[in-house]
Amino acid sequence: MSSWFSTNIVQTGRLPLFCFFVAFVLGFGFIRLSTRLIRAQVRWWPGNITPGNLHVHHMVFGVVFMLVGGVTGIVAPHGSLAWRSGAAALFGLGAALVLDEFALILHLRDVYWSSAGRLSVDAVFAAAGITVLLLLGVAPSVMPSPAGPHAGTWEAFATLVISVALTFVLATITLLKGKLWTGMFGLFLFPLLIVGTVRLARPGSPWARWFYSPRKGNGHAAERRARKLQRSTYRFTEGRWGRFERAFSDLIGGAPDQAEEASPTGT
Repeated sequence: MSSWFSTNIVQTGRLPLFCFFVAFVLGFGFIRLSTRLIRAQVRWWPGNITPGNLHVHHMVFGVVFMLVGGVTGIVAPHGSLAWRSGAAALFGLGAALVLDEFALILHLRDVYWSSAGRLSVDAVFAAAGITVLLLLGVAPSVMPSPAGPHAGTWEAFATLVISVALTFVLATITLLKGKLWTGMFGLFLFPLLIVGTVRLARPGSPWARWFYSPRKGNGHAAERRARKLQRSTYRFTEGRWGRFERAFSDLIGGAPDQAEEASPTGT
C-alpha cells in the first residue's frame, strides 16, 4: 500500500488532491454527525452557534476556510508540497462545510432538514466521486472522435469542436433533467450522458417543468405530458430507484422532517 501510494499519489503530484479529498470526506462526516446530534438534542454535544440570537450556519466557516486555503495555495512556493497539501486540505474542509448547505444557498432559505435539503447530499457525493476519478487519473472525456489518427489539422480541429459542443449540450440536458450525479460523472464517462439525456427527467426539475407540465399544450400533447410526469413521479418517488435513493440519502444525511419547512440546522 505504501509503495502504491508513493507511486500513484506522491510521484504523480496528486498529494494535494488526496489531502483535499480526505479533508473533504472527514469534514462532511463530522458536520453531518454534528447536525444530527444537535437535531436529536443530545445534551453533551454543543448546540448551534447563535451569538445575539443570530444563527451562524457552518457554511460561513466553510467560506472562510476555502478563502484561506485557496489564497495559501496560490502564494505557497511551487516546490513546497507540504504547504500546498495543507492548503488543499483546508480548502477541502471548507468545501465540505459549504456543500453540506448547498441547498440552503440555492433556495436562499433554511431547507436543511426538508426534502429539498437532499440536494446538499447529492452535491457532496458528486464532488467526492469526481475527486476520486481525478485521483485515479481518469481525465474528462468527450464524444469518441470519428476522425482517425491521420486526419488533417482542420478536420481534427472541427471534430474536436463538435465533440466538445455535443458533450456540453448532453451534459446540460442531463443536469436540467435533475440528474446531478449522471451529469457530473458523464463528463468522464461519455455513455452516461447519453443515458441521462434519453431517460426521464426528475419531477420538479427545470426540464420537467418545461416539457412535462400538462397545463402546457392541449389535447394529445397535454395527455402525453401528463403521462410523462406521472411516470417520472412514480419512478423517482415510489419506484425501486426512488426508494433506494431516499433510503441511502436518509442513511447518510438523516431523514427530512415531515413539514416542508426546515428546522434550524446544526453548526
